[in-house]
Amino acid sequence: MNAKQAEMVERIYTLFNEYRNAYAAEWDRLDRCERVYRGEHWQDVPVQDENEPRPVTPVIQSTIENVRADLMDQMPEATVVSDEPGHERVAETLTAVLRENHRLGRFDREYALLLHDLLVGGYMVQETGYDPEANNGFGAAFLRAVDTHTIMFDPLCTDIQDSRAIFKFAPYPREWFEARYPKEALAMREDENRALYMEDHYLARGNGDMLLLIECWQREYDRDAECYRVHMCKLAGRQLLEDSRKTKPEGYFAHGQYPFVVTPLFLRKGTALGYGFVDMFETQQRYADKLDQIILKNALMASHNKLLVTGASGFDPDDLRDWSKEVHRGENLSGVTWFPTAPLPGYILNYGQSIRQSIREESGSNDFARGQTYGGVTAASAIAALQEAGSKRSRMVARTVHGAFEEAVRQEIEVEREFCIFPRRVALQSAAGGQAQRVSFTGDDLFALTARNNRLPLEFTVSVRAQRENRFSVAAHNELMLKLVQLGMITPDVGLTLMLFDGKQEAQALMRERAQAAATGQGAVRTGSVNMGQAGLLEGTMAYEKA
Repeated sequence: MNAKQAEMVERIYTLFNEYRNAYAAEWDRLDRCERVYRGEHWQDVPVQDENEPRPVTPVIQSTIENVRADLMDQMPEATVVSDEPGHERVAETLTAVLRENHRLGRFDREYALLLHDLLVGGYMVQETGYDPEANNGFGAAFLRAVDTHTIMFDPLCTDIQDSRAIFKFAPYPREWFEARYPKEALAMREDENRALYMEDHYLARGNGDMLLLIECWQREYDRDAECYRVHMCKLAGRQLLEDSRKTKPEGYFAHGQYPFVVTPLFLRKGTALGYGFVDMFETQQRYADKLDQIILKNALMASHNKLLVTGASGFDPDDLRDWSKEVHRGENLSGVTWFPTAPLPGYILNYGQSIRQSIREESGSNDFARGQTYGGVTAASAIAALQEAGSKRSRMVARTVHGAFEEAVRQEIEVEREFCIFPRRVALQSAAGGQAQRVSFTGDDLFALTARNNRLPLEFTVSVRAQRENRFSVAAHNELMLKLVQLGMITPDVGLTLMLFDGKQEAQALMRERAQAAATGQGAVRTGSVNMGQAGLLEGTMAYEKA
């Protein structure tokens, strides 16, 4: 490593230490939120008596999981539409590419991690990039969740794109570096970052000789080209392992942005981070559990009342303590007195429950949002209407998550445009026959040639919808379609197309086969196309009920 590289390494480590010092309080907050979420917040209270009860009613954990369940039903899916006529096929292919990227990258698992960070810690971080080893070596863009404990943004900026640098880090054993960077591993030395961070957050992995791998992302403005360029270098043990400036001086990504999207739940002034449900309702949870502790201590004291015995009574206290005896000898019963524990006021017994109920109500996780109804409400449409009225908070969070997902998908499209060199085949759902077609795709498909053979990037509109709707809203929607068919306002085949249930494509294919058989005189069709369509609609509805 030459003098210029050594100077750059020292400058990066100095900035890293500045970030780390600013994030010390943030890491403590994240750890506290995790403890409260797991019901371990009694660890923060000094121990006065080891026999004291420490009850926990996980109201915050239940509330977060209910909101998370609502959001899991609204897991986003991207649909791409071309902004210019003539490129609809490309947009359809790109939609299939994104869907396959998310399937290969297990976005459902990443989405669950993102929601946990968002609701518990107050913000979630998505990372976009390109994995050349994915898709059997053909490569694919990815969209991943980043652990909020392992990334630091500029503490002086509210927009991460204005950050001086973004640090992403994780500990690895020295053998990992020796296998991948054998030359640099010989000069690696221990630094204070491992001792100050890893032992607090990676106790299980901190055994042995561990070093901290640091990814330093830096975004710089190129005056000559009038654009931003983002670069990334990897460091460990005060050694420079990789530098994108050597391999790609034009920038790590052509879009020139940091490949991260930060989404806060409740906004926090002066930072890009946010607050979560634990920050909002932690105090109420602690007070409710403290009241439970008082009630349990009172119950334990009341379970064994004290016996006061004076010397003038003539009774032996040890003799009275023996409950197996039927006869005790003494002189004066007035010297023997039971000392019962005074009962707690009635309002204390109800106050803890009212605190927990307020947490559910204020967080939006009320009975209607949970699907609980009263007064004999059983219709799917009525339950869906009550849920819509009671889940405003969940819908607000879902809109925030979908907006962040759209921003990340736009970066993902640009990554595919830049890095997808080898042709890959994806499945398109053809409108004719319902059969899947395999088509080829490369990044060149996302460019258009002008009259002078200049390549211009195609522009697309990204819309986000929920992959799976709430089952009550789906049932209400299907009820409406059935009523429209019964009233004759739409035909059965149109109603089947508009319905939502698993196995709909099979039902449509069956209807097409029967229609072809009726047209050619093959097979037996009972009476008319309407009855045939109603039979297909009934089969589709039965498939939905089974699902």
